Amino acid sequence: MNRKVSVAPMMDCTDRHERYFLRLISKNTLLYTEMVVDEAINRGDKKRLLQFNINEKPVALQLGGSSPKLLAEASKIGEDFGYDEINLNLGCPSKKVEKSKFGACLMKEPNLVADCLSKMQASTNLPVTIKTRIGYDNVEDYENLHNFITTLKSTGIKTFIIHARKAMLGKFTPKQNLNIPPLKYEYVYKLKKDFPNEEIIINGGITSVDQIKPLLQKTDGVMIGRAAYHTPYMLADIEKEIFGTENVLSRQDIIEQLIPYVKDEIKKGTRLNQIMRHTIGLFHGQTGASYWKRYLSENMCVRDADVKKIDHIMDKIKYNNIVTSVGQSA
Repeated sequence: MNRKVSVAPMMDCTDRHERYFLRLISKNTLLYTEMVVDEAINRGDKKRLLQFNINEKPVALQLGGSSPKLLAEASKIGEDFGYDEINLNLGCPSKKVEKSKFGACLMKEPNLVADCLSKMQASTNLPVTIKTRIGYDNVEDYENLHNFITTLKSTGIKTFIIHARKAMLGKFTPKQNLNIPPLKYEYVYKLKKDFPNEEIIINGGITSVDQIKPLLQKTDGVMIGRAAYHTPYMLADIEKEIFGTENVLSRQDIIEQLIPYVKDEIKKGTRLNQIMRHTIGLFHGQTGASYWKRYLSENMCVRDADVKKIDHIMDKIKYNNIVTSVGQSA
């Protein structure tokens, strides 16, 4: 599994439509689902929760939960659906998640997490990985993080994705937890030195290719979060500069290739806005970007958007000075 660059699991962002869109931009970046709760998989509509387009691969399923039994069952179901990796969320700091006893609060219970990971690995042949923070509340010392990783490593886990901020449980909103606790990349660098045989991936505050290159000198991989959602075409730069891909689609070509997918999904009952909302940032920084955002917001990102408008979207690009800038930067 190539985890050199990946896009983080993000609630309300990295759904199957977003992943299909991002895969048009980058063929090599590893994509993750939104967090899916183990109990929801156990009791709910598995097809609705887990089905994805084969063109999204490679794609990893992120699970939330704290029941070894339910997580093991969900891991096996994820394998059956065709995912390439199962990831356990140990980093989400929201009150709702903490109340349900999963996410970052599980850093307080390393032995329970280890039990979960052992059962998950026993139930699937897929690689099982974790995504965690460097600490929580007032617990932020490196020794505690080292001990936590050591406990999890004893289960056979080889890949650790580290969001280089602590989580403030119950004190900050999820948004504040993405910005206020300071980044401490040095903790992640030290983990790599202390665990040279494990795969250590760094996450948090990464917004450009220029940042990625030096980080790859000190870690095994980089996970990008909000920047990949708000400025998705940065993945084209990553594809060219990190993976060495020469033939990367232009922004215009991406929309052109997205149209058949949109039409097919609409036939299945998907609403137009559920797909097109993910493309708002595609022309970020380009001439005509403001027109693109306004047009989508007014015509394609409303709940009852007219599906016929998708037939004219390429004309909107070509005749509003968007296409020129696309050609220059593709």
